[in-house]
Amino acid sequence: MSSPTGEVYRIDWLPGTDVLHGTCHCGREHTSQDPIEMWEWMLAHPNGHSQQGSEPQGNTS
Repeated sequence: MSSPTGEVYRIDWLPGTDVLHGTCHCGREHTSQDPIEMWEWMLAHPNGHSQQGSEPQGNTS
């Protein structure tokens, strides 16, 4: 999905699981089983996460 400002948000489903893996336009990564929680995390940028790095699987911030 792309925002009006050209930022790209990507959510992939991990086959064989109920896990979603999201990558924000800033490069930060997040996993969740809840699609609503995943989108809330992504759209909270930058308040939902820092500018760089990735977080461990299953961590919600």
